[in-house]
Amino acid sequence: MKHTFNRRNFLKLGLLAPVLPLPAFAGQLSSGERRLSLHNLHTGEKVDRPYWIEGDYVAESLADFNRVLRDHRTDQVAAIDPQLLDLLHRISAAVGASKPFEIISGYRSPASNLLLTENTSGVAKRSLHMEGKAIDLRLPGIPLADLRQAGLMLKGGGVGYYPESNFVHLDVGRVRTWGA
Repeated sequence: MKHTFNRRNFLKLGLLAPVLPLPAFAGQLSSGERRLSLHNLHTGEKVDRPYWIEGDYVAESLADFNRVLRDHRTDQVAAIDPQLLDLLHRISAAVGASKPFEIISGYRSPASNLLLTENTSGVAKRSLHMEGKAIDLRLPGIPLADLRQAGLMLKGGGVGYYPESNFVHLDVGRVRTWGA
């Protein structure tokens, strides 16, 4: 089944999404549970579990997400900002995801980020990946352009579009966009 993200699907989530702050709107999506499914393409690890239940973040689940989103180059684990998980939950709902997000990059240690800035163009020296506030991903069955559009419409932070590399960057920093 081909999924297409459009304004109608977005509006199903609630008309107030663009004007409410991220945490306020995230609570409207599910009053009981927020669940995410992730697959780290570098380590092969997967996590599929609720990270928020009945108004509280679940510490054990957050630890699992931190582990799966760790720096695959150094194996360093860091805290992922729960607002980033909320943004992913909102995006998943917006596009009608039925498969796990495929993770290209979650947390990046300063050493990994420095290595990437020296060897890859377009990597920020003060990347939000180093603060656990950014993620590079794709979603099987969802066109990359639709994933980008969902990020833009939700206005949860930065949205970078990398169609040649087959991923979208999402972060919970200030709202901005870049890429093709």
